[in-house]
Amino acid sequence: MSSVLYDEPGPKAKARNIAYTIGFVVVLGLALWWILATMADKEQLESAKWSPFVNDSKVWTTFLLPGLWETVKAASIALAIALPLGAALGIGRLSDHAWVRVPVGAVVEFFRAIPVLLLMVFAFQFLVEFTDIESDFRPLYAVVIGLVLYNASVIAEIVRAGILSLPRGQTDAAQAIGMRKGQMMTFVLLPQAVTAMLPALVSQLVVIVKDTALGGAILGFAELLSQNRAITANYGANTIATLTVIAIIFILLNFVLTSFASWLEKRIRRGKKSTGAVLSGESVEAAAGDTGTAA
Repeated sequence: MSSVLYDEPGPKAKARNIAYTIGFVVVLGLALWWILATMADKEQLESAKWSPFVNDSKVWTTFLLPGLWETVKAASIALAIALPLGAALGIGRLSDHAWVRVPVGAVVEFFRAIPVLLLMVFAFQFLVEFTDIESDFRPLYAVVIGLVLYNASVIAEIVRAGILSLPRGQTDAAQAIGMRKGQMMTFVLLPQAVTAMLPALVSQLVVIVKDTALGGAILGFAELLSQNRAITANYGANTIATLTVIAIIFILLNFVLTSFASWLEKRIRRGKKSTGAVLSGESVEAAAGDTGTAA
């Protein structure tokens, strides 16, 4: 039996795949055993080094949970600003007017080419030199500004690519019934491009969450990763143990985000299957009829 993309593996191929799988599992198990054995030899697995995270709730209420809240807050604010800004920039790059398309393209390429850490440092120094913002809030503002500038430019490219991936017939049909460019984008192209863009947008959201740690490392932002130093100093906890716990929290947070995005994507796809992925002619004409015909 074969599919459109590949032939069904035969007996030898199946046996070879099984052997590869077993070999990979064995190698992975040996690597994990070596890591744990090395940590045990260095006394990194002693219960005293991990006990603060189990026996003392203050480690969580004083450091880990507040740090997690700062991480989520910075990422949420940055996403709330970067998402609509990136969508506007992405649509601007598709403009028929050169006086809009060229400057927007220059802005997107400029901020996309600069490392996000450098943007954060520039933003922090700008806040120090030219604003009266209190020092306690400057790291948060600088992290958010850096994340917004970088991720808005990346989201702009995601939006542009998502719209351009749609069949040309969608644009032609909308133009044929006299829809303006704004109507066509709002009622025809963007709703269909959302599903195509969603996986890339989710991956960018994960990047935003992780990049908040840059502010903690350089600017003193009290996010989750920066709590490593405070926990080690106040509780004598092992750095390896602290970083492991923080890494697990990051993994769980990003797993929740990706799981929600997967559920949302499936829901959108089911909705399009039940209602039709492409707007009907009657719906398009009704949307266009509200504001007249061709521009």
